[in-house]
Amino acid sequence: MQMRSKAYLLMISHLRTLRALLSPADDPASAKASPLLIYVTVVLALLLAILEIDQHDAELRALGLLGDLTGMRPDMGP
Repeated sequence: MQMRSKAYLLMISHLRTLRALLSPADDPASAKASPLLIYVTVVLALLLAILEIDQHDAELRALGLLGDLTGMRPDMGP
């Protein structure tokens, strides 16, 4: 008899649970999205928007869509 580690048995248990959750008998259209999945999607979309703005900084400044942020002083109030 071969001895198996606890990590291996735990991984097999998780894979069986995942397989049961993703069974083809379930209708994927009726499943609800997890709140964590929605949160991760929104965060990734915001990061993509920040990266796109940073990449096209010169073009956006030429169009007047971005102002000069170097003149702003954080110590001055409204």
